[in-house]
Amino acid sequence: MKRLLLLGGGHSHVEVIRRLGLHPPRDTRIILVSPDRYTPYSGMLPGFVAGHYDFHACHIDLERLCETAGVEFRQCHALGADPAANRVDCSDSRALDYDLLSINIGSTPAVQDIPGALDYAIRVKPVSAFITAWDSILGAEKASGAPLRIAVVGGGAGGVELALAMHFRMLARNRAAGIHLFTDTSTILPSHPPEVRRIFERVLGNRGIAVHPHSKIVKVERGVLFRESGGPFHAEHIAWATAASAPGWIVASGIKTDERGFVVVNDALQSPSHPRIFAAGDIAGMANHPRPKSGVYAVRQGPPLAENLQRALSGKPLIAYTPQKIALALISTGDKYAVAAYGRLVLEGGWVWRWKDYIDRRFMAAYRVDSRRGEKNRAPA
Repeated sequence: MKRLLLLGGGHSHVEVIRRLGLHPPRDTRIILVSPDRYTPYSGMLPGFVAGHYDFHACHIDLERLCETAGVEFRQCHALGADPAANRVDCSDSRALDYDLLSINIGSTPAVQDIPGALDYAIRVKPVSAFITAWDSILGAEKASGAPLRIAVVGGGAGGVELALAMHFRMLARNRAAGIHLFTDTSTILPSHPPEVRRIFERVLGNRGIAVHPHSKIVKVERGVLFRESGGPFHAEHIAWATAASAPGWIVASGIKTDERGFVVVNDALQSPSHPRIFAAGDIAGMANHPRPKSGVYAVRQGPPLAENLQRALSGKPLIAYTPQKIALALISTGDKYAVAAYGRLVLEGGWVWRWKDYIDRRFMAAYRVDSRRGEKNRAPA
């Protein structure tokens, strides 16, 4: 019997599990390895922080999804891989052999080069750790009653959305909080159209959220940010939402990676150095079609990844996948208001948030298990 090992419960793998459950490959044992039973949908995380969604509204129950699809669920995380032996070492002290390996473990904010960041900053990913820290912040704020100063490091969409969501949640609780956004670039949202930047500069200004451009963080201590230029900045809490990075064991395994340590894959989402290995989502970098790290691309990679895993198991030729050149970006402003950008087209309004909410809930509904019937919902057409 062949063994298919899925590392990580990311956006691509939940679709792989759903499809393999509908059409199980013959004579194949499928195992999912994930450190968490509940995997978050990144598009709804700002809404969760703002208080618009509860935990279960924006998390997929991997254990139940696997149960209905006939997939074994192993709650642990990968420590390393030996592609020559087709083996992955796990944190539960057990090694798992595979015939095919698929990696969809996401990414974490890059902190390894900033002294103290790993110890004193709250990383947005892994999300489970961030949620625990956010709950602690809310509890401490309620107990003290004193205004908080929160620093958010990262001027991309993730950092901007997080700062606005935190501000809205504090405002809803009738608590004063000073939110400060730090970016090492000259402006926020540097990879987005100028009109999007102007909208969010306006929104941040109206909310009283201070933006600190040209603020490269070089060191972090408990409650203190040190910048390359400018004095130290003191804050009760520091949230880290900078560019993505990959775990060190990927490079150490010998799998071909790009300069940032992400798994290089071809058009079939397959490693060119190790054909038994596939990867998708943030952890992967398509050699012929480089794209930003975004959940939009991870979601779209799910169907072709499932198809190619099926084909690889049965010895059939793999299919090529070409990601879309332009992706729809939907960025929320903390309240139930959002901005949509598709190429040069930029729209904003409460209706955009409702549209985003519909898309997000529709995605989640595809992987929610009916507890009464034990059946998966079908994915939207």
